[in-house]
Amino acid sequence: MSTNCTPLRRPRRPVPIAAFVALVLMVANLRGAEPIAPIESVIRIGMTVSDMDRSVAFFRDVLNFTKVDETEVAGKTYEQITGVFGLRARVAVLALGVERLELTEYLTSGGRPLPPDSHSNDRWFQHIAIVTTDMDKAYARLRAHHVRHASTGPQRLPDWNVNAAGIRAFYFHDPDGHVLEVIWFPRGKGDPRWQSATDLFAGIDHTAIVVANTDKALSFYRDALGMRIVGSGENYGDEQEHLNNVQGAHLRLTTLKAPLGGPGIELLEYQAPTTGRPYPPDARADDLVHWHTTLRTADPPAALDRLRRSHFATISPAVGDGTPRAVRVADPDGHVVELIEP
Repeated sequence: MSTNCTPLRRPRRPVPIAAFVALVLMVANLRGAEPIAPIESVIRIGMTVSDMDRSVAFFRDVLNFTKVDETEVAGKTYEQITGVFGLRARVAVLALGVERLELTEYLTSGGRPLPPDSHSNDRWFQHIAIVTTDMDKAYARLRAHHVRHASTGPQRLPDWNVNAAGIRAFYFHDPDGHVLEVIWFPRGKGDPRWQSATDLFAGIDHTAIVVANTDKALSFYRDALGMRIVGSGENYGDEQEHLNNVQGAHLRLTTLKAPLGGPGIELLEYQAPTTGRPYPPDARADDLVHWHTTLRTADPPAALDRLRRSHFATISPAVGDGTPRAVRVADPDGHVVELIEP
């Protein structure tokens, strides 16, 4: 005998979120894994500049950033955080929309310039991607200010590339030679908030870093810091080669976001060519090759301890005892991450 009736079941009571999280952490600990580190958000991207006034004027006049803060720092706390002894530095924070860019000029240390033969597949490469609402007008603005090209010109990524089809992008240099990107998103691509933006330059979508091995980088950003993957794909072809100005460029891209937001972190692994050079092992925060990505965390000492036990490199010898507390660490390729408390 058969029946089409489905037995009635008693409705399940919803599990409280706190109880669910506690259960997940208990299972993770039973398996020998550690709970996810308390990374909350990406709050700013930092870079070292050689002339603060020149850099502030460039970002203000060319890209419409606004300076919201400037201070001069020195002393043991900042020596601890940066790993640079005897420093005195000017630090300025610039805003574009809700995102923040931090510029640091070291007044006493006199760090080194960027390697003159730097390429986009070298592993010290890092940039910020600045969203534009009109690529043609943005490119005309950059040309009017005589910026130095890194790309041959704005590139439209082809339709066969489903994840990136229709996106337009252009790489160029700031006065110190750092690479920056302007990027335009068609409907259905990128963060939906960019579609309602009206300013020519609307904000910072992400920072991109070159990595030797995506899986190793994920062991740091995803597994140790608790960021989540929000996108992935492969980019190659004539347009990508001319965007990066690297012949034969074939990239694996992986984008991560922090739980509570902020710009993304985009991992760029060059599957070809594989000639990119490693991050200089003796690089310091006062060298112009230096960038840092600042993540907010509830407990910098605990995060530092976790990273040390996972054998990741540290920049700061200890957590800076200022207010707020902060510490800098290095990812597997040498890119610097700053962990700072709320």
